[in-house]
Amino acid sequence: MNLEFESNLNFHVAFLHACLVQQIRNNMQFDNEYTEANALTDIVFVFEVHQPHRIKKNFFWENKLFKRIKKEELFDYYFDHSVNKEVFLRACRKCYFPSNQILLDLIDKYKRERKQVKVSFSISGVFLEQCELFNKDLLESFKQLSETGCVEFLSQTYYHSLASLYPERNEFIEQVKMHQQVMRDLLGYTPKVFENTELLYNNAIANTVEKLGFKGIFTEGVERILHEKSPNYIYTPKGDQKIKVLLRNYKLTDDIGFRFSARWWNEWPLTADKYASWLAVTPGQCINIFPDYETFGEHHWPETGIHEFLKHLPREILKWWHLHMATPSEVVEKYEPSGEIDVPELGGTVSWADLERDASCWLGNTMQWAYYSTTRKLEPLVKETGDEWLLKIWRYFQTSDHLYYMFTAGGAPGEVHSYFSPFGSPIDAFVTEQAAILDFENRVRLAAVVADEPFLFYAGVGEDKFTGVMAWSLKGFGKALQEISIKSIEFHNARGDFEKWAEKSLHDKTLVGQLKRVRLSKLKGEALRKALVKVANERFKDLSKQAQIATKYF
Repeated sequence: MNLEFESNLNFHVAFLHACLVQQIRNNMQFDNEYTEANALTDIVFVFEVHQPHRIKKNFFWENKLFKRIKKEELFDYYFDHSVNKEVFLRACRKCYFPSNQILLDLIDKYKRERKQVKVSFSISGVFLEQCELFNKDLLESFKQLSETGCVEFLSQTYYHSLASLYPERNEFIEQVKMHQQVMRDLLGYTPKVFENTELLYNNAIANTVEKLGFKGIFTEGVERILHEKSPNYIYTPKGDQKIKVLLRNYKLTDDIGFRFSARWWNEWPLTADKYASWLAVTPGQCINIFPDYETFGEHHWPETGIHEFLKHLPREILKWWHLHMATPSEVVEKYEPSGEIDVPELGGTVSWADLERDASCWLGNTMQWAYYSTTRKLEPLVKETGDEWLLKIWRYFQTSDHLYYMFTAGGAPGEVHSYFSPFGSPIDAFVTEQAAILDFENRVRLAAVVADEPFLFYAGVGEDKFTGVMAWSLKGFGKALQEISIKSIEFHNARGDFEKWAEKSLHDKTLVGQLKRVRLSKLKGEALRKALVKVANERFKDLSKQAQIATKYF
C-alpha cells in the first residue's frame, strides 16, 4: 500500500473515531468526574520570546578595534542600538502587541467557563531589557497577562546563552538565578518550570536544574531519546532524579511555526478547526506546542491569517470534550512519569534547533568553536576583575544568536533564524564577532593584569591537595590571597612558588623582588597574608597607572 495513502487513511479513521466519540459523549451526558479521570488530554501552549543584542555588523570593517573609550560606552561600542531597536519595534507592531491582545481577550472571554484558555511564556532576560529600553508598554502588556492567573512564565538563562554546556556550572547557575530575580522584579512571578536555551538538554543539565528547585524542565521530543515512546507524556531523567521532563511535540509545533504559510504544503491552508482536529486524534496525557512567539506576525506576517488562526484556535480546541488547555506546572502536578529518558552529556545533548536537533547549529564548525572557546575562557578573567560592567558586557557576548549567525550547514525549515541575522553571510558574522570578542578580551587583560598561566593554590604536596582555587591575574591573585587558607599560603611561600609565577607567567621582575623580600622576612600566619596581599594590590595599582587604565578610559 502507498505509504502516503496509508498515512492519510489512518488519520481519517482516527478522526472519524474521535468525532463519533464526541457525539456519543454529547448525547449521553457522561458524568464529568468520570470523563476527567479517564480520557482527557491537556494542550500546553508555550511561547518562546527572545531578541538578542546584535553586534554592530561593521565593527571590524570600520576599523573600530582597540579604540580608547570610556568603560561606560562599551555597550554602544559593540552592540547596534539602532538595529536592535528597529527589529524590536517591528516585532512589537507585527507580533507582540496584537498577539498579546488576542490572548488577553481570549482569557477574559473564557475566564468564567469550565474550560479556560491557558498559555505560557518563556521570556529571556535580554528581551525584558529591550522592553524597558524600547517600549515599556509591552512590558505592561505581559504584566497584564501575568495578572490573569491563566498564564505561566518559565525560567531560562537570563542571557539566552549556552552556559549550560560549559564544563563548570557556576555561570549557568548565576544566569538562571538572575532570570528568576528579573521575573520577580518585573512580572511579579516566580517560575517553577525551566526551559533551557533552545531546549538544550542532557542528564547533567536536568540534574543541575533540579538542584535549583525546579519541578519540571522542557526539552525536544526527538525520536532518538524516546525510542518509540510518545512525546505526549511526562518522563523523568535517567537515574534517581525526581524532576519531571516535558517534551515538545515538534511535528505539531512545526506545522504552525514553519509550515503555516507554506503554499507548497499539502495541508495548506491550515485552519484552526483542522489543527484542533489533529490535536483531538493525537493520543497522550499532554501535547506540548512550543513555538517562537514571533511565529504570530513576524515569521508569518499578519497577511497570512496567522492572527485569525491564533484567535480561533482555543475555541476550536475547547469544543472537543476531551481537550483542555493547561500550563506546564499543572500537568507536572497532575501526571506521574511514564518512564525515563536517557540523554547523556557526552555526545547526546538535544535541542530544538534545525534538523539535527542537537548543539551543532551553535558548535558545528571551526568558526563557531573559535568564538565559543574565546568567550568561555574569558570567564575567570572577567570575574577576577571584579568589575560588574565588564561582566555584563561579557555575558551579552554569550547570547546564543551570535553563534547561530555563523552556522553554515543549513537545515532550518524556512531558515527562520537567518531572517534576523544582521550579517550577509556566516563568514561575515565570524569576522565581526570574533574581532569584537578579541577586542573585549584585550581590555579585560589590561584591566586585570592577566598572567600567561593561572596560579593554582595547593594545601601541600600531591594532586589531591589542590584546593580548587586559582588566580588568572594579578588582581585575582590579591583577592585569592585574602580567602585561601593560611596553610596554603605558607606552603607556597616557603617554596618560592609566588615568585616563580610572577617571573614565568606575569614576567614582572619588580613583583618577583617584592615577593622574595616577603619570603625572606620569615613572616607567618595572618601577618604573612597581610604582607602578600599588600604587595599584590599595590603592584596592581602601579601597573594599572602605567597602562593608563586606572582612569575612566580603556
